[in-house]
Amino acid sequence: MAAPSRRGGHSQPFDLDTAPELDDDGHAARTGNLWTCVAHIITGVIGAGVLALSWSVAQLGWVAGPIAMLCFAGVTYVSAVLLTHCYRSPLVAASGGGGSEDSSTGKMRRNYTYMDAVRALLGRKHVYVCGTLQYLYLYGIGVAYTITTATCLGAIKKSNCYHAHGRGAARCGSGTGEQHMFMLLFGAAQLVLSFIPNFHSMAWLSAVAAAMSFTYATIGLGLGLAKTVGDGAIKGGVAGVPVATAAQKTWLVAQAVGDIAFAYPYTIVLLEIQDTLRSSPPEGETMRRGNVVAVLATTFFYLCVGCFGYAAFGNAAPGNLLTGFGFYEPYWLVDFANACIILHILGGYQMYSQQIFMVVDRWFAARFPESAFVNKTYPVRFLPGLPRYGLNLQRLCFRTAYVATTTALAVVFPYFNEVLGLLGALTFWPLVIYLPVQMYCVQRRVRAWTPTWVALQAFNVVCFAVGTFAFVGCVEGVVKKRLG
Repeated sequence: MAAPSRRGGHSQPFDLDTAPELDDDGHAARTGNLWTCVAHIITGVIGAGVLALSWSVAQLGWVAGPIAMLCFAGVTYVSAVLLTHCYRSPLVAASGGGGSEDSSTGKMRRNYTYMDAVRALLGRKHVYVCGTLQYLYLYGIGVAYTITTATCLGAIKKSNCYHAHGRGAARCGSGTGEQHMFMLLFGAAQLVLSFIPNFHSMAWLSAVAAAMSFTYATIGLGLGLAKTVGDGAIKGGVAGVPVATAAQKTWLVAQAVGDIAFAYPYTIVLLEIQDTLRSSPPEGETMRRGNVVAVLATTFFYLCVGCFGYAAFGNAAPGNLLTGFGFYEPYWLVDFANACIILHILGGYQMYSQQIFMVVDRWFAARFPESAFVNKTYPVRFLPGLPRYGLNLQRLCFRTAYVATTTALAVVFPYFNEVLGLLGALTFWPLVIYLPVQMYCVQRRVRAWTPTWVALQAFNVVCFAVGTFAFVGCVEGVVKKRLG
């Protein structure tokens, strides 16, 4: 459908005036730097998850809530550092799986994607499980972002209606049909954006999306702070929202942990981001600096938004801070914040979906090398004055089906907090913890029972327990909502 990816196996459809500069692997020279790296990370991290943090803090309380966010920030940083070391790995024998260096060459290969790193360092037996979970998560992000966008569009409409007719006016209610229409509009926009050729063509979109994420997080922070100061009191309690039974409290805490787990990690796109960085200074050094800047920035915003939201609303903190209508005025600022969320999610959806698109393009090209449907591009000029676009039929069909199915699932399961928590809990341990730890141990030849190995395995076990607890609680929440 789109112009070919640099790693998609297709040749460029049009002649280039000059030959491009090449990197050490024979691919076009990468041009990313620290700030494009940070922009990509923030686009992937500060998304729909930030809007649920006030609700999460409300379930955990004033002590456990901030501590949980700091712990997940630390876990995310450690995981990112471990994975950064895996971008370049020793060439391995054809059987794979050992991570041993090919003594005949002594060369280091680039792992362009998370899956490439798993294949190179851990072998094929890990690839299938990793691929299933990774693409399920990426696909689920599309569903969650579709739900979020529909909620934001509904909030803008309702905010304007409340301003015109008074808070709580009956005519301002929105029905299920209207929410479905908003989801369809978002799906149509994503179908157009899916024509972006590949991940390396998205720097501009990530920069816009990162700016939008800072904007709406700052507005949420400012509104929460203003309401707290205006009320003259800090609401909430040490234990969080009181509930009738200990079991109900346990499930809510588990869902809150799942929401926080969803909000932080960006491990599954880290190597794709690192692969956009120029080699001088070394991309690993730039990536490590980018990890520090991005994790510090997101943690600051997360703590501020989550804590000031809880301080403003206490136990009544809405599941979605900017669409739950704790804030009504100034209505134009609430509208603007929700518009920023929508713009950010437009880019975030593509940032994650492009990973699936790239893998599917490569698979089709390898499986059907002689097929014109798969490999041929057709120059099309959509509007006068615009350059011609390389239209590929296989990409057109697959990406249309992909966007259509994410939209359909969002229509069936429109549960914001529960869906976010379930996605975060499902992939937190295997993708964010277990595989990066194992790959790092192979890459750095960490021997069993050394202090480093023991520390990493303890980290692994603790995170497994936390992820399992959150997953069970989120499944209970989705089932309860669907049956209720």
